[in-house]
Amino acid sequence: MKRRHFIKGAAIGAGVAATSLAAPAIAQSRITWRMVTTWPRNFPGLGTGAQRLADRITSMSDGRLTVQVFSAGELVPALGTFDAVIEGSAEMSHGAAYYWQNKSQATSFFTGVPYGMTSRELAAWMRYMGGQEIWDEVYDQFGVKGFLSGDTGTQAGGWFRKELTGLSDIQGLRFRTPGLGGQVWQRMGATVVNMAGGEIYAALQSGALDAAEFVGPYNDLALGFHQICKDYYFPSFIEPGLATELVVSKDKFSALPADLQAIVESACQAEYDQVASEFYANDPIALQTLVEQHGVRVHQFPEEILEAGAKASMEILTELREGGDALTKKTAESFVSALNTLRARTDTNDMAFLAARDRYFKLD
Repeated sequence: MKRRHFIKGAAIGAGVAATSLAAPAIAQSRITWRMVTTWPRNFPGLGTGAQRLADRITSMSDGRLTVQVFSAGELVPALGTFDAVIEGSAEMSHGAAYYWQNKSQATSFFTGVPYGMTSRELAAWMRYMGGQEIWDEVYDQFGVKGFLSGDTGTQAGGWFRKELTGLSDIQGLRFRTPGLGGQVWQRMGATVVNMAGGEIYAALQSGALDAAEFVGPYNDLALGFHQICKDYYFPSFIEPGLATELVVSKDKFSALPADLQAIVESACQAEYDQVASEFYANDPIALQTLVEQHGVRVHQFPEEILEAGAKASMEILTELREGGDALTKKTAESFVSALNTLRARTDTNDMAFLAARDRYFKLD
C-alpha cells in the first residue's frame, strides 16, 4: 500500500470513528424541559415574555436545552405552576413570586412591595446588594431556584365600578389583588381575593368582584376589563416595580453543564429588560385606545387613600421585620436597608429630573 493511500485511509477511518463516538454524546446532551406559566398563551408582555424566554434559551443553547411552553391550564392550573416544579411534573415555571406567599411571606419581596422599590432599584438589590442570595435561601426550602424574568414597571392601580372619593368607598369592596399589596388593601377595608389573570373578567362580569387590578393598559385592554368597569386608577402604590420570575428545579438546574446554567441566567436577565421595553412602548398606546375608543375615565387615587396605603404598608413591613419567621425577617431587613440606600439616588436624580421635565419641557 502506498503511503499516501494509507494516510488517507487512516484519516477517513479516524473521522468515522470520531463521528461514531461523538454522535451519541451529542444526542445524549440534548435536553427538553417543560415550562408551565400562570399566563394565557400569547398574553401581551407576560405570556409573550415567557415564550420569548423559552425561545432564547433554546436558541442560545443551539437546542441542547429546548424549552417547551405550557400556558395556564394546559398542563397545570395557573396558580399550580410553582407546585408543579416542586413535585417534578415540570422543570420550570413562569409567574410571580408573590403568588406563593402562602408558602412564605418572604416571596412577596421578589415581586413587588407596596411603596417599595422601583424596577431599577429592585434589580440593583437583586444583582449587587444580596437580594438574589437571600432569594436562593428562601427557595432552597422548596428545592427550586428563582430568577427575575420580566419587569412591568410601575403598574396601574386598578379598575373600579364607580369613582373613589375616599376611604369610605373601599369598605367591603371585593377587590382582586395579590401579595403584600392585597394585605394593604385589606387593612384599608377591602375584601381581597387572589386569582389568576385569566379568571378576573368572569369574576367582574358575574359580580363576584367589585374591582380588580392586574398590570396596566397593555394587558388590561386585552383582558377586556373596560367592558365592565370604566373608572381606571393610576399609579399603583402597591406594585411600583413588579418583577416576574422563572423558577427552576434546583437539582435539575445544578445537573446542567455550566454553560447551560449561564445561558438560563443570561436569558432571564435579557428578558427582564426586554419585557420592560415592551410595556413602556405599548402601555401609552393601549391607554389612548381605552380612553378614546372605549370611554374609560382615568383618575389618580385620592390623597386619603394614598396616605392610608402608605401607613398600612409601613405597619406590615414593621411586623415582618419584627415578628416574621427568620428568613422573612432577614429578607425584609435586607430589602428595607437596600431601599433606604437606593432611594437616595432615585430621589436626587430621577425624581428631580422628572419634576423639572414636567414643569419646563413640552414639545408638540
